[in-house]
Amino acid sequence: MNNATRSATAVAVVTDVPAAASTVRFWAVVLLITAVDAITKALAVAYLTPRHIPHQIVGDVVRFTLAYNPGAAFGMHLGPASRWIFAVLSVVIVVVLIRSTADLTRISRLASIGVPVVVGGAIGNLLDRIRLRDGVVDFIDIGFGDVRFWTFNVADTAVTLGAGCLIIALWQLDKAQQQTTPS
Repeated sequence: MNNATRSATAVAVVTDVPAAASTVRFWAVVLLITAVDAITKALAVAYLTPRHIPHQIVGDVVRFTLAYNPGAAFGMHLGPASRWIFAVLSVVIVVVLIRSTADLTRISRLASIGVPVVVGGAIGNLLDRIRLRDGVVDFIDIGFGDVRFWTFNVADTAVTLGAGCLIIALWQLDKAQQQTTPS
């Protein structure tokens, strides 16, 4: 297939395939991630009290420890208004992400998986910000001894994995475009 045919095929794919956000599968993945996040957080709140007491799952490496994060990822905090600032920022990011990746999700299966995973995670944490004064429920605690990673949740994991999918999809697209561009 020559470069002109590949370019024409890519344009046809973009116009003939619906953006991921307009599919049932997209919203099913969003709902699944959001539901799993909400269920695991509810279980953490019910069974891991009091806060900050580790419960060993896999020795000392994987523990469940109930914590609430009033800020954002990695303990980022913007003062007393953090909860609402990060809530609004989450909504803006979700809207921008869905709109800006529409073409990418049409041509990349990896992006069409990554975007709803990120959106589901963002919504999971957004729901906590709206309904919980204490902040987002975190409970997954990984590390060795006193060397621990930040405590996180299913939504955080989804955002990270989905973002990884998007990075790889963009890298693959860039690589394909470089191969089709005449030197």
